[in-house]
Parts: sequence; C-alpha cells; structure tokens
Amino acid sequence: MNELNRLSTIGSSPHQIAYTLNLLAAERATVQQVRDRIELVWTGQGIAGSESRDTAVVVRELFNTARHSVLISSFAIDRGEKARALFEGLAIRMDANLALRVRMFLNVQRPHGNEEPETVLLKRFMDTFRRDIWVGNRLPEVFYDPRSLAMGTEMKACLHAKCVVVDEERVLITSANFTEAAHERNRAIAC
Repeated sequence: MNELNRLSTIGSSPHQIAYTLNLLAAERATVQQVRDRIELVWTGQGIAGSESRDTAVVVRELFNTARHSVLISSFAIDRGEKARALFEGLAIRMDANLALRVRMFLNVQRPHGNEEPETVLLKRFMDTFRRDIWVGNRLPEVFYDPRSLAMGTEMKACLHAKCVVVDEERVLITSANFTEAAHERNRAIAC
C-alpha cells in the first residue's frame, strides 16, 4: 500500500497504476504457466509426498504424443527385448504416421583393442540396431560422432548427452541412458 501511495505522490494517475498492476499480474501468470510446465522426473522407488514421475513412464508418454518429430540422444541404449520394449511404441507410431521424423544421436563405440575398419563396425552396429533394438518397418535416422570410432586416444570422442525432444515443444533432459536399468532401477534425476 505504501508503494501505491508513493506512486500517487510522484504523479502517477490511478489509471496508470492500474495499468501497471495489470501488466505485472499478466507477467506473473505467464511465468507461472512456464513453471507449471516443468516437472521433476526420477527413477527408482517413490518417496512419500513426492510429486515426481518415473523416467520410463515419462519417456513412453513423450513417444506416444509425438506428431511430427522426435530427437533422442543417448550414450548407451539396451539391446534385445528391453530395447524393443522401450522403443516399440515409438516405432509403431512412426510406422503409422509417415510424417513423423525420428532422429537418434547415439554413441557408437570402438571396442577396446579392436582394430577393424570403421565400415565394419558401422555395419555391425546397423545390423544390431535393426535386429536387437528397433522393431518398426521405418527406421529412424541415426547419427554418431565419427571420432568415437577413432583408433588413437588423441582424436577419441564420445556422445554423452541424454535427452528427448518431441515436436520441438516438449523436452526431457536427463542423466539416464536409454536402458532398462536407467529407466527402471537407477536413482537418477531429470527435469
């Protein structure tokens, strides 16, 4: 109340004060809407009083809402039944929606001591991806950093980022890899 009286004393009219208060209220409502869209996600047993959600559930929900694009980045992904279960919903959605573009940025590694040509390692990765990871008829675009297959340590690099971006509107940034252990058992926190 003191501030309103002070504004009046320095020459602000009631209309100007009301206008300024309306602008402030609108700005606060906008900030609150943004805050309401952010939620904490973690993996592991729930904690009493927690309003957090499980990573695996959130990832499946993100995949199930995708309309036109999904970007996935991960250091590690499962193979076999666990991987197929994780990506099945997205693969089915991609097959049903020809406009849905899925891009995956993955860390393709050279096994320790392996000296095979990069083409052999990439062919093996592609065959494993198709057989043990992706169940859909349409394949996602898969990218990797070629430095991850370098033989020397001077040029070696790895992709460590983990995130999901859906329709350029919803984002999950996480420390959890795309593995069953990370999504179902680890105590990782993401937002």
